[in-house]
Amino acid sequence: MYSTKQTSEVLPEMKELQPLLTPFQEPSLKQSIWQLCTSLLPYLLLWYLMVRSLAVSYWLTLALIVPAAGFLARIFIIFHDCGHNSFFASVKANKIVGSILGLLVFTPGEEWWHAHAIHHATASNLDKRGIGDVKTLTVEEYLHSSKLDRLKYRLFRFPPIMFLLGPFYMFFIMQRFAIPRFGKKETDSVVYTNLALAAIAIGMSFLIGWKAYLIIQIPLMCLAGAIGIWLFYVQHQFEYMYWDHNDQWSYVASALKGASYYQLPRLLKWFTGNIGFHHIHHLSPRIPNYYLDRCYAKNPLLQKWGRKITLGSSFKCVNYSLWDEVRGKMISFADLKTYQTVPFGAVTKRSYSKPLAEVNHLEHFSSRL
Repeated sequence: MYSTKQTSEVLPEMKELQPLLTPFQEPSLKQSIWQLCTSLLPYLLLWYLMVRSLAVSYWLTLALIVPAAGFLARIFIIFHDCGHNSFFASVKANKIVGSILGLLVFTPGEEWWHAHAIHHATASNLDKRGIGDVKTLTVEEYLHSSKLDRLKYRLFRFPPIMFLLGPFYMFFIMQRFAIPRFGKKETDSVVYTNLALAAIAIGMSFLIGWKAYLIIQIPLMCLAGAIGIWLFYVQHQFEYMYWDHNDQWSYVASALKGASYYQLPRLLKWFTGNIGFHHIHHLSPRIPNYYLDRCYAKNPLLQKWGRKITLGSSFKCVNYSLWDEVRGKMISFADLKTYQTVPFGAVTKRSYSKPLAEVNHLEHFSSRL
């Protein structure tokens, strides 16, 4: 169930939250190496078993793809942490390890990390949508769209397309191009990643055969990608979340009210690298994933403000497709039946003032860009 609805209670300021976050921002080399080993070694072993299983039954191969996708999702979380420079104390180590892991998850490091940094700096900002987020229209925007644009948006939001076709499009097509075009460093990362992936595909084709490679790699990446898209969706697309326009947007509100606490069973929490503590991650991306649960456990204030979603209740999130500025919540397409045409310039129900203390905290993101 959802822990809270919208409330007028005053949010804590960043200067109050920072002392709670700082003790967990120093990565542990020992824990980082251990997490790499417990993620990469089982994944590589499963790859070997999947190749050998082809001689027995492809159904056995597909069965092995399920745990392999779980480990690949965990590898993506490490890749993600490297982009925040939170996995190792060394920036160089984060770059090297992150770029190598990017090959396993079919994602160019510099390009994705740049877009993801923009996501952190602009999450839940209605005036800065479009990079690193799930496309979200307001009720007003949707009702004033053409029939063709409404159809395209509905198709994009249709769960089988988003979670089944979406992973293939994202990891095998979209991420092969430098879109958006940020700069030379980011474009080069796309080019070098593509060349390395091509070399790996050719090498694996000679080693095990091109057909064997494709019938393992494609469903494996699609399943792992579906897991990743689902996690990101639930973390930023729930009923009583937070959106606001730029002049009223608050970094703290975007983290505490615009990012959920996805309460997963222990095994799933392990495979997803604690990313369910997403409100804490958005408050401080410099906290390594293996410290997020400890940070939550030791801070009642972070527990209080977590927008908790359980595994069972998370499936309701697929219904939420539009942001209702007047009521301050996400609604479904079915809810539109009770709506009349919304006039342009509808006033939002909520607004949050941005404390001056947040300005310095946002410098972390501007330096990443």
